[in-house]
Amino acid sequence: MIAGTANGDRSAFATLYEVTSPRLHAICLSVLKDRPEAEEALQEVYIRIWQGAGRHASSGLSPMTWLITITRNRAVDRLRARTSRPTSSFTEEAASAGPAETGSDAAGSHAQKHKSLDECLVQLGEDRAGAVRTAYLEGLTYADLSARVDMPVSVARNWLRGSLLRLKDCISQ
Repeated sequence: MIAGTANGDRSAFATLYEVTSPRLHAICLSVLKDRPEAEEALQEVYIRIWQGAGRHASSGLSPMTWLITITRNRAVDRLRARTSRPTSSFTEEAASAGPAETGSDAAGSHAQKHKSLDECLVQLGEDRAGAVRTAYLEGLTYADLSARVDMPVSVARNWLRGSLLRLKDCISQ
């Protein structure tokens, strides 16, 4: 289907879309956590696939890995663009903190939470803290993480689970 798409075959592209769009949309949604933005990202992904299908053979990746890589990278780019501009999440978080934490109290509490999280991440060690950050802040899948740190997916999943449990214990202290 990718080879057909590279040759401009619209039927092959339509079939590729039908077969892969549910999984690629799920990836966009898991990274972006916003359905309309995930749908926009998916549209951009398929434009990139249409335009770059000829480069797939030179990438050395399996077809699905190539598609997932394009999708995850596009979603993460959108996420980074979103987080680089001001959002209302801080004001929503401050509002949900309740009336006891307003103004500088809320900002101080927010800063304390971040400091506490950073201290707990340091206790995990650089490799595990980096894995937690990339998996949960950048939307890396277990498969992507296992490839990055060169370990089986089941080990990467258990590694992250253990790290999260240690973080939970540390933060609750």
